[in-house]
Amino acid sequence: MTDPKNPYQAMFAQYQEMAKAFNPALESFTPKGFETLWPTMPKDVMEMFFGNTMNPGGLDAKTRLLLTLGALTMLGAQADAQIRLTVRHLTETGATKQEIVETIGQMSMFAGIPATTRAMELVQEVLAEQEGSET
Repeated sequence: MTDPKNPYQAMFAQYQEMAKAFNPALESFTPKGFETLWPTMPKDVMEMFFGNTMNPGGLDAKTRLLLTLGALTMLGAQADAQIRLTVRHLTETGATKQEIVETIGQMSMFAGIPATTRAMELVQEVLAEQEGSET
């Protein structure tokens, strides 16, 4: 149920009604569904596009993705799908849980506790999924 006093919720409800009018199948759409359309890239591919392959001597893919995670946290950790995807890619590049958590922790002084807490929740969600799929 939407709160009539919240303009964002009212706008979102309008967009949902418009999407249903265009395509009734969109009634059950969830933004989280986008994540399944973009698989985790292999480490070598990430290194080629985001790392040292095309920029010898520059930042490697893991470092760039850690910076991306920090930036997403700084933006208020509002982009759930992008944070989850970045964490999946980070684990593929070999980033440890400690490195991922430290990156978010580093942003706490700048992004604030709510953003840091939200980012940590998303990281825990992804890492729990990955641990569950390994068993």
